[in-house]
Amino acid sequence: MPFTGDILKYNSLSIVGLEKNTGKTECLNYVLKRLQHSGKQLALTSIGIDGESIDQVTFTHKPEIELFENLIFVTSEKHFREKLIDAEILHLSDRRTALGRLVTARAKGNGKVIFSGPSDSFWLRETIDDLKTYGVDTTIVDGALSRLSLGSPAVSESIILATGAAVSANINSLVRKTRFVYTLIQIEAFQSPVNDRLQCLENGIYAIDDQWNIVDLGIPSVFMLEKFRDKLLGKGNTLFVTGAVSDSLLNFLRVQKNIEEIVLVVRDFTRIFVSSEAYAAFIRKGGRIRVLMRTRLIAVCVNPVSPEGYVLDSHKLCEQMSESLGIPVYDVRKI
Repeated sequence: MPFTGDILKYNSLSIVGLEKNTGKTECLNYVLKRLQHSGKQLALTSIGIDGESIDQVTFTHKPEIELFENLIFVTSEKHFREKLIDAEILHLSDRRTALGRLVTARAKGNGKVIFSGPSDSFWLRETIDDLKTYGVDTTIVDGALSRLSLGSPAVSESIILATGAAVSANINSLVRKTRFVYTLIQIEAFQSPVNDRLQCLENGIYAIDDQWNIVDLGIPSVFMLEKFRDKLLGKGNTLFVTGAVSDSLLNFLRVQKNIEEIVLVVRDFTRIFVSSEAYAAFIRKGGRIRVLMRTRLIAVCVNPVSPEGYVLDSHKLCEQMSESLGIPVYDVRKI
């Protein structure tokens, strides 16, 4: 059973897709089937809606999510009422989504459920923590949307990255785009005695000097860089950006004379919203990026079929992507 044993080392797992229709549900069903008899208590929820038989955007067939007896799951009242499975209600939330309160339940047999879990990442994190009170060892989050933000370590401890022909019908292009995201996931952790203090900072850009002093530069965000360029490197060459990092920041830093001394620190890879070209140019010039929290990547899975009907050669795709990433890559329909 490739990679599924590693999932049980973590309290939570998100299945994240680079795009819609990259095989997240196929991957989820594979994981559930392989872990069904693991002896561990598993739970399942989602952010966004998933589990429908028809994609609401492309109107193509989708695999449904198949639950097994004793699995704990969290979905909205609307979709709990529509479930095709016997279940025991464990909890009803006070907060509501657009589809009603969240129902935490235990499956009493095998069947299917449409998932519509917490509506934001903070609520999702709270839900994962609350599920521990029911003895849950690992919560699996189905990333119903193409949100890399679900891959943040602030949400779940580990991820599976799903990619495929929906991203590009050209294998070379698909591998190149996936490799860029993989590169971001693998960014090294920032090693410092002030990491805990940095985690508590919520807004703005900060400098960290040689004595590990943290200095507020008074810059609200990188999107106001034009107005504050003169202040950016006045207090140190290590910068901590609390929010998103953009192309404009990397392009500004890479033309500085001391670029090889500059270290850019972000919370995690999901905060990096840059093009592969800007990132490569920054690194090539000697700039460094570090993260406060690294994401634990369990596996990369591919779906060789696009919603438009393109079918890539699965063996060739897995082989070429595996060679590029330097790790095994799986088509779960073939294993």
